[in-house]
Amino acid sequence: MLTFFLVSGGSLWLFAEFVFSLLEKMQTQEILRMLRLPELGDLGQFFRSLSATTLVSMGALAAILAYWFTHRPKALQPPCNLLMQSEEVEDSGGARRSVIGDGPQLLTHYYDDARTMYQVFRRGLSISGNGPCLGFRKPKQPYQWLSYQEVADRAEFLGSGLLQHNCKASTDQFIGVFAQNRPEWIIAELACYTYSMVVVPLYDTLGPGAIRYIINTADISTVIVDKPQKALLLLEHVERKETPGLKLIILMEPFEEALKDRGQECGVVIKSMQVVEDCGQQNHHVPVPPKPSDLSIVCFTSGTTGDPKGAMLTHGNVVADFSGFLKVTEKVIFPRQDDVLVSFLPLAHMFERVIQSVVYCHGGRVGFFQGDIRLLSDDMKALCPTIFPVVPRLLNRMYDKIFSQADTPLKRWLLEFAAKRKQAEVRSGIIRNDSIWDELFFNKIQASLGGCVRMIVTGAAPASPAVLGFLRAALGCQVYEGYGQTECTAGCTFTTPGDWTSGHVGAPLPCNHIKLIDVEELNYWTYKGEGEICVRGPNVFKGYLKDPDKTKEALDSDGWLHTGDIGKWLPAGTLKIIDRKKHIFKLAQGEYVAPEKIENIYIRSEPVAQIYVHGDSLKAFLVGIVVPDPEIMPAWAQKRGIEGTYVELCANKELKKAILEDMMRLGKESGLHSFEQVKAIHIHSDMFSVQNGLLTPTLKAKRPELREYFKKQIEELYSTSM
Repeated sequence: MLTFFLVSGGSLWLFAEFVFSLLEKMQTQEILRMLRLPELGDLGQFFRSLSATTLVSMGALAAILAYWFTHRPKALQPPCNLLMQSEEVEDSGGARRSVIGDGPQLLTHYYDDARTMYQVFRRGLSISGNGPCLGFRKPKQPYQWLSYQEVADRAEFLGSGLLQHNCKASTDQFIGVFAQNRPEWIIAELACYTYSMVVVPLYDTLGPGAIRYIINTADISTVIVDKPQKALLLLEHVERKETPGLKLIILMEPFEEALKDRGQECGVVIKSMQVVEDCGQQNHHVPVPPKPSDLSIVCFTSGTTGDPKGAMLTHGNVVADFSGFLKVTEKVIFPRQDDVLVSFLPLAHMFERVIQSVVYCHGGRVGFFQGDIRLLSDDMKALCPTIFPVVPRLLNRMYDKIFSQADTPLKRWLLEFAAKRKQAEVRSGIIRNDSIWDELFFNKIQASLGGCVRMIVTGAAPASPAVLGFLRAALGCQVYEGYGQTECTAGCTFTTPGDWTSGHVGAPLPCNHIKLIDVEELNYWTYKGEGEICVRGPNVFKGYLKDPDKTKEALDSDGWLHTGDIGKWLPAGTLKIIDRKKHIFKLAQGEYVAPEKIENIYIRSEPVAQIYVHGDSLKAFLVGIVVPDPEIMPAWAQKRGIEGTYVELCANKELKKAILEDMMRLGKESGLHSFEQVKAIHIHSDMFSVQNGLLTPTLKAKRPELREYFKKQIEELYSTSM
């Protein structure tokens, strides 16, 4: 019965859309010419011949159609011609710029009173009327909020306290922040900006060796940490005389006296954040605000090889980047004071930092998750965020979970039918969450995110077009994709509002130009509209801290940042990421291979959750390590007559063969050459994660670590496949 209702209801809906689109397109005279209008008497006689039931039915249908015609959803008006979202810059060697903007000049700021990160927060304080700013919660409790004035006051007290503890109000003063997302992180950051100091984020997933390297490279004498365990980690470095410059550790959470005594033994002072704030309140210093050209943050990129590199970003860099975002979205989905952002992506990375800055600049609120990603949905239901920044990996998990619940052919057909109807609306520019399909299918999904999300922003890695297309329909909100890296602050391209097509990362932001250059070894040529992506503009970083050689590799003499990614210009002026230059290698027969491109194809295999493609210049073919999805794979295997627990299935040779065949099928459909297809795979039952050291904090594969971790399995794959 439900199926009949959906099909007939959907058909009626389509018919009504067709009729009214026809009426809109036809002129009145054309209609009169095509139709023979009856006399009034004929009409009266016709209606008198109808039964009362028929007349009531016709009236009801007319009322429904009239209501739909007057209340039908309107398409979003894009800010530019979507067929030409970027244009070539004259005499620039093929560089392109956004067509959105007030002129040929690159955008450096959006508001005259917000040119530094200090001014950004002060603007939010001013327009919020001292409204709520930073939120946190305890398990099963509602969110508690610190006001803008409380945050500003505590930042001044903490900054003044730092000055009382031998820190300088100078851009030469680097302060380490070693903590998970929480209000104190933002207070510590703002304290630094209030007195022109520089923030250096640390995070434990970098590993102890990297933390030691950063503290020494940045000459960090003071680190603000959240937990005593992290203070212990830092003390161990000092005790081994590996970080002799570290003198002060400030703890956000309570700690035992024994920790303080241990620090004293090796010359490190350990104090609570509250004590330092109290000291600053009693010895208040007048703020020393920074200039736009001053350094604001040194963001050490985790990278996948070697020591981390410290990208130096100025206040002007960060402001230019989020101003580009504001300019693109200003006519469609501009940030508001009642916006709420859920913070769970690492604050140590610029993607999260930039989006939060947008919220603070407009007096909005930021609510922090409890610290456990498994409780994120619970946090979102309590917070009801309007802005949801995510990475594609999380979107993929949402997509897989939704479809895994459609566990019968009928349920899956109904879900796909509803999604197609909403996707048709999305293609016509209509984004909404109040359609019949939302009521029947998607409202529960939307409620799991708090029910108020109006904007999702994804970045940090390529997003699947199929996943993006489905979630734009299912979540009933605007989903934007950006592309960039730490070295250009966060983003350099962004989806143009109204362009809900997938398979590209949008057009250049108004704060930067983008050009492509030839990559001869991979056969990418600019005359074909393909090449390595290069970025130039006020959002591009100043270089790597104390590393002139790496800086020269990334920044050329004309100020172009060479990203290492391969892009292609599409006809509408949008950019598509098609390959990666940095991780290419040559097989024994001389063919170049880009493993990440291959992985992005294989990951679309339904049972595959994660994959690592490996090659060697001494070998003639590729092999792979596959981690199946524990929620999807058992049902996928059952359809092929293969039974067992997840662990048993991972050891099943028949299933391994089926997964490999599915991957090969996808590779062939996507145009992979035979040498780009893996010839053998190993099934691994445990997910790659940040915790086991196989993923970076931005969830990218750490290729050297993966190669070493699976060294034995890789050798076996080659020996048995020869």
